[in-house]
Amino acid sequence: MTAAVVALSGGIGGAKLALGLARVLDQGQLTVIVNTGDDFSHLGLAISPDLDTLVYTLAGLAHPEQGWGRRDETWTFMSALEQLGGETWFRLGDADLAMHVERTRRLAAGETLSELTDRLRRKLGIATRILPMSDDPVRTRLETDTGWLDFQDYFVRLRCAPRVRQLAYLGADTARPHPEVLTALGSRDLRAVVICPSNPFLSIEPILAIPAIRAVLAECRAPVIAVSPVIGGQAVRGPTAKIMRELELEPGAEAVTRRYADLLDVFVVDETDAATIMPAGIEVVSAPILMTSLEDRERLARVVLAAADRVAARQN
Repeated sequence: MTAAVVALSGGIGGAKLALGLARVLDQGQLTVIVNTGDDFSHLGLAISPDLDTLVYTLAGLAHPEQGWGRRDETWTFMSALEQLGGETWFRLGDADLAMHVERTRRLAAGETLSELTDRLRRKLGIATRILPMSDDPVRTRLETDTGWLDFQDYFVRLRCAPRVRQLAYLGADTARPHPEVLTALGSRDLRAVVICPSNPFLSIEPILAIPAIRAVLAECRAPVIAVSPVIGGQAVRGPTAKIMRELELEPGAEAVTRRYADLLDVFVVDETDAATIMPAGIEVVSAPILMTSLEDRERLARVVLAAADRVAARQN
């Protein structure tokens, strides 16, 4: 049996690599720590977009084209809500609605986000351990040219249009990781920590903003490998490159790396970025990183694990 692997993930891009890792590792050897900085309450429901994307992806339920939400979704609820003049800017499919209703019910009954996430992934037959980064609320906010915005207002309602000036992760400085998060990252049997190709500002840095998580990662015995979310200066998906330009960073793999430079052993970039210069001590591995098929996800997972194994062999 292979040693355990821990991945840090946001939504769609992270979930794709997490699926690849889950398929090439022995069953139950993968733990995914998931961003909850974009969680919010909408229509009275507790919504955890990145957690749901990962759960649907690993359960084989995700929408195959858009990557988020459920496949074969219907929209009767949203149509009826629109007729009543309700808020429809954040779309909740009929099947997806069940997830939010059940989460809201269980949280109100006293379950933690970690407990109910574990219950739900087991119900859906997922062997991979899924851990919210914290049961304490952390909320990503963005200062823009229109003022401070909550994440979902910026990302969904305003479609990332406002210019970003800075980001804040409210509650991160006092948030406590679930004990199993620290146990997984501090394990002597850990094979690798994988930072998935998720938006560094909106998906990964909310996780790393929790002091206890960043501290245990800095002392991690296992190789830490990150996969670039940009190819040739352009984001694979989402506003990564736009935000980088607005923060006066050069869009590209090198600038992304510097966000995690003190933690990394290896940064995996696309073949088009093979000449990228990394900070001292960080190895560059180039490979096709665009994941459009299941085979792509598995191939990239093997590249990441092979890089981790090479680092571990040199260290030993």
